[in-house]
Amino acid sequence: MITKTRKTKETDITISLNLIGSGKSNINSGVGFLDHMLESFSKHSLIDLNIDCNGDTHIDDHHSVEDIGIVLGSLLADAIYPVVNMERFGSANIVMDEACVSCDLDLSNRPFLVYEVDLIGKVGQFDTELVEEFFRAFVLNAKISTHMIALRGKNQHHIIEACFKSLAVAIRRATSKNERVGIPSTKDVL
Repeated sequence: MITKTRKTKETDITISLNLIGSGKSNINSGVGFLDHMLESFSKHSLIDLNIDCNGDTHIDDHHSVEDIGIVLGSLLADAIYPVVNMERFGSANIVMDEACVSCDLDLSNRPFLVYEVDLIGKVGQFDTELVEEFFRAFVLNAKISTHMIALRGKNQHHIIEACFKSLAVAIRRATSKNERVGIPSTKDVL
């Protein structure tokens, strides 16, 4: 288990991560819907996660959501780089009732995000525009190239949950051990 702490005037966050875990989590982000999404992420990625965030949610949830993405992405980078004996590429199409989201990623050490998920409004008290903020912060700090595309769906909760689950499964597949690949790059470094 590796741990990282980030403290600003807006948030105080401590996250612990075990890349080769069993999907156990203890998450207290201060944002109920995000807790639900991150628990799902942990379960389906098989990454053990402990997240504790004390943020300025009396203003709104933006700082907590984005900063958790920053710390979680940074921890993932610490856990995977340099990429050796891992598949490197991962993809998943995840269905949640009428919704289907595709996530394709590359543990490239070169961050890039293609995000084609149209969300408007709120799910409960959660502003759906924060989903993109989370993924952008996560991907940039994890240094992974990620394409997340909503293929279909109407229910915002289903679409968002499919986003988190597709990312989880794609990461699980990309980080799968494969001794035969060595350093999975013609450059001999990732």
